[in-house]
Amino acid sequence: MLTPHGEFRERMTILGDLNAASFVPWIQRHANKLGLSQTFFHSDADRIELEVTGPVELIDMLEMGCSLGPIDVWVDEIQRRVMNDPQPSHLRNS
Repeated sequence: MLTPHGEFRERMTILGDLNAASFVPWIQRHANKLGLSQTFFHSDADRIELEVTGPVELIDMLEMGCSLGPIDVWVDEIQRRVMNDPQPSHLRNS
């Protein structure tokens, strides 16, 4: 997928004790506030997978927000993989 200059497409995997029914809409609202596009691929009680597109600084902000809240979830780990990096893909653990 081609993205505008300065934007990245990343696959984000959120692991933990997640209440996907409330956390997915929470993530969508926060991503929309940051101007990030998102596509969800999987969501259950312990894993949510989504792809986000936008400036890396705003993706970082979404990651920080997801790691801190909401109150009814406990995030153990967030894995990120750049999907449009010219170098081989890598995982970043947070």
